[in-house]
Amino acid sequence: MKLFATLYLDEDVAVLVATLLQVRGLDVTTTRKQSMLGRMDREQLLYAASLQRCFLTHNRVDFELLYGEYFAEARRHSGIIIASRRNPYALAKDIAVLLNTVTADEVDNQLLYV
Repeated sequence: MKLFATLYLDEDVAVLVATLLQVRGLDVTTTRKQSMLGRMDREQLLYAASLQRCFLTHNRVDFELLYGEYFAEARRHSGIIIASRRNPYALAKDIAVLLNTVTADEVDNQLLYV
């Protein structure tokens, strides 16, 4: 059992959020660090799942659809967190609170909103 979820930040999430989460001790990577900038959403989620990382995005519409496809096809992912756009400091705080409240197993295959 993995205690803390690891994160993969979509390119629409400010890089500052990754830095702020890392300072809080969370394991975070970004599309930029993984050389995945400009890739399609489907490919991004598949890649994050291959790394066993929870996907953090602001893109509600596309990722709700992808979540539905994964659910219907019984495909696995390490979780999707859809965050409303806000100040990076407030977002990092809210994400850290969430990930300190639930285990990686509890996030697995879930769609969460922050």
